[in-house]
Amino acid sequence: MPEGSSRRRLPTFADRGNTHVNGAESLVHTLLKNGVNVCFSNPGTSEMHFVAALDRIPGMRCVLGLQENVVTGMADGYWRMTHNPAVTLLHCGPGLANGLANLHNARRARSGIVNCVGDQATYHRQYDAPLTADTEGFARGVSAWVRTSTKAAEVGADTATAVQAARTSPGQVATLILPSDTCWDEGGVVAEKLPTPAVPQADAHAVRNAARILREKRNVLILLGGAMALTEASQHLVHRIASATGARVLAMTSNARFQRGRGRVPIERVPYPADMAIENLKNVEHLVLVGAPAPIGFFAYPGKPSKHYPENASITVLTRPEQDAEAALRALAEDLSAPAVALPDAGPRPEAQRGAPTPEGLARTVAALMPDNAIIVDESVSFGRGFFPATHAAPPHDWLQITGGAIGCGLPLATGAAIGGGGRRVINLQADGSAMYTVQALWTQAREKLPITTVILSNRKYQILIGEYHNVGANPGPTAMNMLDLGNPDIGWVGMAQAMGVEAAQATTLEQVADLMQQSFAQNGPFLIELVI
Repeated sequence: MPEGSSRRRLPTFADRGNTHVNGAESLVHTLLKNGVNVCFSNPGTSEMHFVAALDRIPGMRCVLGLQENVVTGMADGYWRMTHNPAVTLLHCGPGLANGLANLHNARRARSGIVNCVGDQATYHRQYDAPLTADTEGFARGVSAWVRTSTKAAEVGADTATAVQAARTSPGQVATLILPSDTCWDEGGVVAEKLPTPAVPQADAHAVRNAARILREKRNVLILLGGAMALTEASQHLVHRIASATGARVLAMTSNARFQRGRGRVPIERVPYPADMAIENLKNVEHLVLVGAPAPIGFFAYPGKPSKHYPENASITVLTRPEQDAEAALRALAEDLSAPAVALPDAGPRPEAQRGAPTPEGLARTVAALMPDNAIIVDESVSFGRGFFPATHAAPPHDWLQITGGAIGCGLPLATGAAIGGGGRRVINLQADGSAMYTVQALWTQAREKLPITTVILSNRKYQILIGEYHNVGANPGPTAMNMLDLGNPDIGWVGMAQAMGVEAAQATTLEQVADLMQQSFAQNGPFLIELVI
């Protein structure tokens, strides 16, 4: 090129204005207009124009996950803490398939997520290239809303509708599939924000019917489920109702978000083991459901009932999951003229424990040391079933659980919760076998410098499956036990965390884990403790 000459500058998005955009640019602008400003991503070739648009258009926080099940689990945790959907960027049908397990958990948690999944160009699909898949078919099992855009001019409107679907109470998974030419073609149209659908209210008849049951009947159980039924305000209302009527109160076994600790009602959950649940519920004559299904077994077992409540118990639905549980409980309390009452005393805050690790000892230690307003992410599986009683007297905190039974949610859930938590400390109580499903999340925690303390419960076995082996009436022999053993060879958690940029140390006693937790709380970034149990 001759000296003094210059290349002609290519037009930028700012030069072109909103009227000349490609499909990918309309996608990003529409997401931002609709209040979606976090993208959890693992992109591939078909999504490069989306990636390029994210580079050109400011306003979106982009968080990279090294496997799609990390990406979808992060989006679940983010929704649970913010009640605002993030967008995921997934690579074609196989990439979506990699993320299905944590989308299953998100669907069970009723989390709002917008998935953007790349696909073959519309004209290329006929040639059945290697990544061609039934992407819509993969998506439908975990999504309440699925759509494939077919041209650039549709992308903006489809995106706005997807966000609206994700925000529909109580939260839904929406999946938008984008053939690559719909992203690179010009003619995109930026869509305006669509209104969030109003949260449905309980029918007045349902409130009156629940009030009648609570006034007239004995052995009534109020069962709470869903984030709206487990807020601090909802708990205070249900405590008034129970105090006025003598009803029992329990929460579902697994809950998306549970506000707990001092200032909240010390509510227990329906036990997970079938025999314990059946025994706990054996005297129930009437169930009042608040955002929860009637309690059933996680699995079927030979000779045991699927329903864990008595067959002759009546069922009254106060609210379905999508309805406003807090408003319904307030109306119910007013109908019953239930006065305000003091909360029960949860007792003194536990002290940190010493000696060999036990479930109760670890729970007491966490309760003793957790910072105010911590977020607990619980994928402790079998080791953590007794954590609740020992943590009622902890400082106020949120407790997030695995909701769909697809293990591998804990590390990604903690990562997304930290991004949505506004700097709050996240404590991830994590079974070792489950952690191996999505261990790549540690890398994202280090990259994003997130305040997460992970406690790996290292028993070096699939302990829950050993119990389930007996529950189904089988007697495991050497071959079976070998398939449930994670100790041949041992997993080096400290080395693995350090390789991903996360500081880590091993503990074999409760006093060691207490010291390491306190050390981690004083740091800004992530820390992993391998607790050998």
